[in-house]
Amino acid sequence: MAKPLIPDELWLVIEPLLPPERPKPKGGRPVVPPRAALSGILFVLRSSIPWEMLPREMDCGSGVTCWRRLRDWQEAGVWDRLHRELLRRLRQADRIDWTRACVDSASIAAKRGGAGTGPNPTDRGKAGIKRHLVTDRRGTPLAFLLSGANTHDSKPFEDLLDAVQPVAGKPGRPRRRPDKLHADKAYDHRRCRRACLRRGIKHRIARRGIESSQRLGKHRWVIERTFAWINRFRRLAMRYERRLDIHHALTALACSLICLNALQGRF
Repeated sequence: MAKPLIPDELWLVIEPLLPPERPKPKGGRPVVPPRAALSGILFVLRSSIPWEMLPREMDCGSGVTCWRRLRDWQEAGVWDRLHRELLRRLRQADRIDWTRACVDSASIAAKRGGAGTGPNPTDRGKAGIKRHLVTDRRGTPLAFLLSGANTHDSKPFEDLLDAVQPVAGKPGRPRRRPDKLHADKAYDHRRCRRACLRRGIKHRIARRGIESSQRLGKHRWVIERTFAWINRFRRLAMRYERRLDIHHALTALACSLICLNALQGRF
């Protein structure tokens, strides 16, 4: 039997987060069920097939229908709420390790350009986007930000720390700060260290011209693995969407699926 594209574990989490369907008092075409539309979205995310080439045999409606659901659910905040809910469940299961966190970034090409892109200095100035990520000690994605590829890693550092939302799941106050943060030489700036200190986070940032970033490799390899996991969703190995909100939605969904794997003990 073929493995379902949307496992029941994922659907049980996301179904309560979806907005109610708009009524159609004048009739019209039957509405594509939300689970069917989500199947089409996941198929595009995993395979990178163009929306208009989504197979009709999947019974998930047209590619345009799935794209519109992705857009509408992004506007309703579904994808970010899904990520937060899975993080809550991870903390409830004691599967978030706050003792150490890692930050890093990775640039990808944006062939069609669009909002939020910038000339990539490592790719002959071609349009690209940079993905800034913070993970826990195990590599679970806690938050991400998107910027132009020409943005220095250190500039959105403070915003990235604040992008980690309070995670409930245990008695007491929700938690959002790790005990310690590891980063490479790109973050070797006084403002980055001060940002950590103001938030009560110990920092371990490699110093330029003094030490090698390789010494941090035994702790930072987890975030490199997480970037590799994200790129396994082939739609995210390159930015195809001109609209930044659509690319954000797909990135948030990929982070949520990684969290689901962590919740199921797959890493």
